Amino acid sequence: MVRAATSFGRSGVSDWIVQRFSAVILAAYTLFIAGFLVTHPGLDYATWHGLFSNLAVKIFTLLALLSVAAHGWIGLWAVITDYLTARVLGCKALPLRMFILATYAVVTFAYVAWGIQILWGN
Repeated sequence: MVRAATSFGRSGVSDWIVQRFSAVILAAYTLFIAGFLVTHPGLDYATWHGLFSNLAVKIFTLLALLSVAAHGWIGLWAVITDYLTARVLGCKALPLRMFILATYAVVTFAYVAWGIQILWGN
């Protein structure tokens, strides 16, 4: 029951797929940004703004932002359920797990909302 309430996906397999898919997106985005920075040594605001004015780059950035949220959620859930156990913490394990996950959810929601506002706002 706890797993169903805190896991990102419906099963371990779907979590595994989301984790791997998000990792590929994040690696591709990192290479894209690094490549852009290397090929534009005299980078200025106008060039950077021009890059992020492109619709494809906005979509890719949004996909990377959502990938960070999903990848982090699944990774944090896995670490918490592996190491914050009742055996280690006693009866305080479940409330502590839920507090950490709720904090992550709130902070991540704020960052995703902020990222969307930056990307698509005026």
